Amino acid sequence: MPTILDEYVAKHPGSAQRYTEALTLFPGGVTHDTRYAQPFPLYMTHGTGPRKWDVDGNEYIDYVSGHGALLLGHSHPAIVDAVTKQIVRGTHLGASTDEEIRWVKAIKALIPSVEKVRFHSSGTEATLMAMRLARAYTGKNKIIKMQDHFHGWHDYAMAGSDRPAPGVPEASWGTMIVVPSGDLNAVERALSNDSDVAALILEPTGAHYGQLPFDAPNFLKGLRDLTAQHGVVLIFDEVVTGFRASPGGAQVLYGIDPDLTTMAKIVAGGLPGGAVGGRADIIDMIAHRGDPDWDNTHRVYHPGTFNANPLSAVAGSTCLELIASQPINQHADAMAARLKSGLNEIFGKMEVAGHAHGIASMIHVVLADCDCGREICTMPHRQIQETTASSAVTGLKRGLQNNGVDIMGRDAFLVSATHTEGDIDQTLDAFESTLAAVREDGLL
Repeated sequence: MPTILDEYVAKHPGSAQRYTEALTLFPGGVTHDTRYAQPFPLYMTHGTGPRKWDVDGNEYIDYVSGHGALLLGHSHPAIVDAVTKQIVRGTHLGASTDEEIRWVKAIKALIPSVEKVRFHSSGTEATLMAMRLARAYTGKNKIIKMQDHFHGWHDYAMAGSDRPAPGVPEASWGTMIVVPSGDLNAVERALSNDSDVAALILEPTGAHYGQLPFDAPNFLKGLRDLTAQHGVVLIFDEVVTGFRASPGGAQVLYGIDPDLTTMAKIVAGGLPGGAVGGRADIIDMIAHRGDPDWDNTHRVYHPGTFNANPLSAVAGSTCLELIASQPINQHADAMAARLKSGLNEIFGKMEVAGHAHGIASMIHVVLADCDCGREICTMPHRQIQETTASSAVTGLKRGLQNNGVDIMGRDAFLVSATHTEGDIDQTLDAFESTLAAVREDGLL
């Protein structure tokens, strides 16, 4: 009987051929670290709704969801129409536009803590700007971040990362304080022992959008109280959770107002785009005040060729207006709940140690069991990380692709508002078949 790997190679000759060429063109043969896979990654051609197709004609139910950007699925008609109309009017007008005003209003309508916004081209740019604004506003230098929380790939964000960081000067990390994720006492000690802290930044559902979760409701409230007491800017990185954890993100879900919010992915409707939003007095550190002394010494400089470009603006505003007016999140969350319940039933039926956990439309699979409530996993983070790095998880990822399902990374299902009950049920059938194949390969 062929192994999972044998079947993967046999089903995807076109992807294998393209990867051979790509190895001569791109470092590692890929254009994004998450797409790296052995013996080769898959090459896709197009997508519609919750499905996409590869170069060999294989069809997939897609849970990569554009790395989390596609809450409305692939090629949503309203976004296609908006972008098509705008592209003939101009992709870059080198000036302010009505589209950027419409976009910021759509953000403010969903996130009450946002008073003003500055647009960027990516989440990495947004977190870098949020840190810089906090430093400029407070006149202090240090940023607290949680261990393993992901805030992009700029130098400061790589501190305390679970990824290697060659090329980052040690001096960059002299202004970063890394504390254990979810440890309120550690945060309190850091704030009490150092008066030079400008801000604290975190993913509000835990590292990697909840793969390594914490008790969000209580932890976030504690952070809000502590940062307020110490005059420290609280930054929520909602690049993934924004408009997905709820229409207003994790902060609305849990009722906590941060001082600054970083956004990308869904905020731009599936096109490139990012933003920092929050308190007007902090965002206004970018504003020209007409006072040469202040502007030349205190103002935060911020250019950016594609800031609020018209294509991203119309895609983003169209997406956010749909979220505000239709049951987009409710449908995605309901399909995710059906998926999570079904995955856990399969683990039990097949007597495999594993479970699915997560909130809203973000589901994570762990090949180990615990007694959590399947929303906020209580398993030690180290144990989750160890299982995610196992050969069984690699087999699960490949096997799901063999069975017509593509997931985000190696363990996550990012559900869209276009997934149907039929898609979920087909996914569960594929998961059960894949789990059996992983066992047959001796990986469990």
